[in-house]
Amino acid sequence: MKKDTHPNYYPKAKVICACGHTFTTGSTVEELHVEICSACHPFFTGKQKLVDTAGRVDRFKKRAVRTQEATKKKISKKASSSK
Repeated sequence: MKKDTHPNYYPKAKVICACGHTFTTGSTVEELHVEICSACHPFFTGKQKLVDTAGRVDRFKKRAVRTQEATKKKISKKASSSK
C-alpha cells in the first residue's frame, strides 16, 4: 500500500452552522462551516422557513409571470389572425 495517499481523518471534527448550532462528527477537515443543519432545517424543526439564496425565488416568480403573459399574447394573436 502506498504511503500518504489518504487524507488525515479527524474523528472529532467541529461543525458550525450559520444558526449558531455546533456539533462534532468525523471528517477529513478539522472544522466545517455549513449554512443549514438539523437544528434549523424545516424538515427537522417542523417550521416552514423560506431559504432564499440570492433572490432565486423572486427571479423564478418573475419568470413565471413573464411566461404566462407571453403565452396569453400568443393565444390572442392566433385568435385574431384566424378570423
